[in-house]
Amino acid sequence: MVSSRNHNTYMSVYEVCRDLQPDDSTTSQADQVAFLLQCIGNSNGQSIDTFFLLYASCLVFLMQAGFAMLCAGCVQFKNVQNTMLKNLLDACGAALGFYSVGFAFAYGGSDYSDPRKTFIGTENFFLMGVEDLTFWLFQFAFAATSATIVAGTLAERCQMAAYLCYSVAVTGFLYPVVCHAVWSPQGFLNAYNQDPLWGVGVVDFAGSSVVHLTGGTTALIATYALGPRRGRFYDHRGKPLETPVEFPGHSAALRMLGAFILWFGWYGFNTGSALSITGPNQHNVISLVAVNTTLSAASACVSALIANYYLDEKKTGEGSFSLSSAMNGCLGGLVSITGGCGIVEPWAAVIVGFVAGLLYLSTSKLLVRLRIDDAVDAIPVHMTNGAWGTLSVGLFASADRLKLAFGETNDTGVFMGGSGTLLGCQIVGILFVIGWVAIVMFPFFYLLNYLGWLRSAPVDEVEGLDSRYHDKVRRPSAELVHAMSMYGHGNERLRQNIHTFEENERQSENARRFTADSGLRRSADTFEESGRYQFTPNEQRFTADSGGGSHI
Repeated sequence: MVSSRNHNTYMSVYEVCRDLQPDDSTTSQADQVAFLLQCIGNSNGQSIDTFFLLYASCLVFLMQAGFAMLCAGCVQFKNVQNTMLKNLLDACGAALGFYSVGFAFAYGGSDYSDPRKTFIGTENFFLMGVEDLTFWLFQFAFAATSATIVAGTLAERCQMAAYLCYSVAVTGFLYPVVCHAVWSPQGFLNAYNQDPLWGVGVVDFAGSSVVHLTGGTTALIATYALGPRRGRFYDHRGKPLETPVEFPGHSAALRMLGAFILWFGWYGFNTGSALSITGPNQHNVISLVAVNTTLSAASACVSALIANYYLDEKKTGEGSFSLSSAMNGCLGGLVSITGGCGIVEPWAAVIVGFVAGLLYLSTSKLLVRLRIDDAVDAIPVHMTNGAWGTLSVGLFASADRLKLAFGETNDTGVFMGGSGTLLGCQIVGILFVIGWVAIVMFPFFYLLNYLGWLRSAPVDEVEGLDSRYHDKVRRPSAELVHAMSMYGHGNERLRQNIHTFEENERQSENARRFTADSGLRRSADTFEESGRYQFTPNEQRFTADSGGGSHI
């Protein structure tokens, strides 16, 4: 607290600058005043920039809560605790991994005056020699975001051990190499080192490629290695289902809350990437970033919603307004504008977002046709639109905005009069990220699968990962019965209905366990709805004798 400070040792900025003033009798009074003003201005500027970056870091870290709520709403009730813990471990694993080796691999020994290019940083392990700790905090929040993208994709079927290994591997090695290549002055793709690629380099203002394409590609590889949830695309005999089974999440409200938290946090994600707020014209850059972020998200939401309505109407004769399409389209728009938020005009941000909404919807439907199970649609949101956001810089980057943001312009977008060199560099950046992630993560996940650490056991998956790994949670129906019994009075008809519902739930639980123990590979959703189906003794014997029986 302020009152506890030793005021005899506390010095104001003016006093510090006065002591730093050179003791030279030949210096004129005007020069002395100029020195004091410059010193005070620099000190205040550093303080303002530090607070700005700290605030942006907090907003980016708040996105972890957004991812957690989004994942919680997308999964079934029986897997909520497991999903929440994995999101928490993302932040913890990222902090330890990025502190120990991740930051050193990404930015260790960064020096814009050094023309050498390196594959990976080799200094500043465990933050030794790092003076700007605020920059570390901001970059840690980015690393944690890249890691947590995968959490929802692997929901409801991934072991805890595999997720712990993955989280440390991404933040400690996978992500830092991409970060070093694009954002470190010693990176071979960096646009503003002494010898950039083809004289231009890769431009990624806030991380469409570095953060989102990296996380989204990892999610695709992980879910391919892990396989779909039981009953999603194949029946209990392993035969493809004619129509994939939908696994609706247990709370649309949590999903919507998560989406709004992510949108809010994105203002820190994108504006904070300017790193400073006190430099010349920085207020113009940051204002443009915030406006473009808003416009792209809104445009993508509307395009995805309308496109999904049109496709439903064409398929069934009656359209529907899909909350999921609108919400994920919005997130896709945020991802796509991240790469060029500070270097494209607002009208271009609207176009980028509009295309992002369509790309999200088409990729999501393509994954279903390919029988790739993405529980939260992280792959179309982050991988597809991360690539599109990186590519859009090569199409729409403005010369004036590039000069305002970076102080120089090597090339512009093709649609803005550019030569196409920037577009070529952006394509190289996309291919590098996808190739690097594939080289590292394919062996990584298949090794985990070979060791038996990747996928949960069939019994655990059917019964719910919460029952396997965490404290058992009473189902809502049981809580209702307990609450009614505590009162001991009330609507007797309601009490009877609740008791009936509880009995149905108990029978459904027995059916789930019976199904898992007998090796039937079908979703527990079949038994979730109360009273929808109850095994009779004869049917139980028939199912056991026939090795699976008919469809229920």
